[in-house]
Amino acid sequence: MFGLIGRIKAHPGRRGELADVLVQEDGSMPGCLSYVVAEDPNEADALWVTEVWTDQYAWRASLQLPAVQAAIARGRPLIAGSPRTVSSTDTA
Repeated sequence: MFGLIGRIKAHPGRRGELADVLVQEDGSMPGCLSYVVAEDPNEADALWVTEVWTDQYAWRASLQLPAVQAAIARGRPLIAGSPRTVSSTDTA
């Protein structure tokens, strides 16, 4: 399995709009076991995104899907700075 946890900071007042872009998933991401977007309770413009995938290859392939590419294009202007991401691969 492969997992990602990321913190994304939106431009001031745009967190809800960014969250809407991130959660517009239609269930067609093969290999995605869990995808959760949550508001940071301590910072008004921050979101946490937690993803669990069957493997890193499924995650990488998802980045090429037209719907994901479109979401990236819509979301990028709403993001302030660089997202912080931690990944983990279970090799056991």
